[in-house]
Amino acid sequence: MSFLTVLFIIAVVVVGFAVVTGIRIVPQAKVMVVERLGKFHSIATSGLNILIPFLDSPRPIEMRTGNRYMRSAMVDLREQVMGFETVQVITHDNVNMEVGSVIYYQIVDPAKALYQVENLALAIEQLTMTNLRNIMGGLTLDQTLTSRETVNGKLRMVLDDATEKWGVKVTRVELREIEPPQAIKSAMAKQMTAERERRAEVTKAEGDKAAAILQAEGEKISRILRAEAERDAEIARAEGRKRATMLEAEGKAEATRLTFDAINHGGATHEVLALRYMETLQEMSKGDNKMIIPYEATATLGAISALKDIFKDDAPKRPTAPPQATRQSPTAASLSAQGLTRSPAAEHATLTGTPAVPARRPRPPSEQDE
Repeated sequence: MSFLTVLFIIAVVVVGFAVVTGIRIVPQAKVMVVERLGKFHSIATSGLNILIPFLDSPRPIEMRTGNRYMRSAMVDLREQVMGFETVQVITHDNVNMEVGSVIYYQIVDPAKALYQVENLALAIEQLTMTNLRNIMGGLTLDQTLTSRETVNGKLRMVLDDATEKWGVKVTRVELREIEPPQAIKSAMAKQMTAERERRAEVTKAEGDKAAAILQAEGEKISRILRAEAERDAEIARAEGRKRATMLEAEGKAEATRLTFDAINHGGATHEVLALRYMETLQEMSKGDNKMIIPYEATATLGAISALKDIFKDDAPKRPTAPPQATRQSPTAASLSAQGLTRSPAAEHATLTGTPAVPARRPRPPSEQDE
C-alpha cells in the first residue's frame, strides 16, 4: 500500500468523523446549547442542526433523575418533577418533625440555566430545603397540619423569586408528607378520640333535647285537641239534650192538645172520665212511699173544711184592732178546701171547657114532705 493510499484513507476517516460530529438531530421539546471555541454561540432547536467540527461543541447540563445526577447534552424544556427526601424541621412550638416535599419546575431559558448557576438541580434542592425549614419554623404544630395550602403557596413564591434569574419557572410545590414524633402522634390520637367522644355526647344531648321538645309539643297538641274534642262533645251533647227536651215538650204539648180536642169533640161522659181516673191512679201507684187519696174523698174533705169555717164564724169575737182592710186575701188552707170541695161535674167542666152545672143543695125533710 502506497503513501498516497494511506493518506486518502486518513482523509476519508477525518471527513466522515467531521460529518458525523457536525450533524446533530435535536428531539422535540429539547434544545442544545452550542459553544464555539468555548463561548456561547447559539441554541440548537429541535430538528436537524449542523455544527462546525472541532469549533462548535454542545454544553452539557446536569439533571437529577430520581436520586441520581446525570449529565446530558440536551436541555429538556418540559415541566420537570423533583422529589426530595424527608427533612428534619422544627416548628415554632419546638416540635421536631419530618417533612417531605415535591417541586415542579420548567426551564424557560436554557442559557441562564447553564451559565447562571453551576448545578441547577442541586441548587433547587438546597433552596427548597432551606426555605421549607424557614417557613415551617414560623408555624405551630397545628398550623403545619392544617395549613398545607398556605405552606405550599409561600414556598412556591419564594422558590419562584429565587430561581427566576436561573431561567427556571417553579410551577407547583406540594408537601408530600408530614411526620410528627410518635409521642405527638399518640397525644393527637387521644385528643382526636376525646374530641369525637365529646361530639358524640353533644350530638346525643342535642338529640335528647330535640326529642324532649318534640314530645312536649306533641303532648301539648294532643291535650289541646283532646280539650277541643271534649268541648265539641259537650256542645253536641248539650245540643242533643236541648233538642230532645224541645221534642219531648213539643210531643207533650201535641199529646195534650190532641187529648183536649178528643175530649171536647168526643163528648166524654162521667164513665169515661172515671175510667181515665182509675188508669191514672194505677200509674201513680207504681213505686214505693206513695199515698193515694181516692177521688170520692175530695168531697168529704171539702165538707169538713166548710164545717170548720162555720164553727170559726160562730165563735165569740174578741175585740181587736180596727181593721185596716175591708177585704182579706184568701189563705192557702181556704184555697185547698175550695179545691177539694169541687165536684166531679166542675172538674169535668174544667177538662171539657163546658159550663159547670151547680150542684143542688139537699132540701130538709119538711120541704120534701110538702
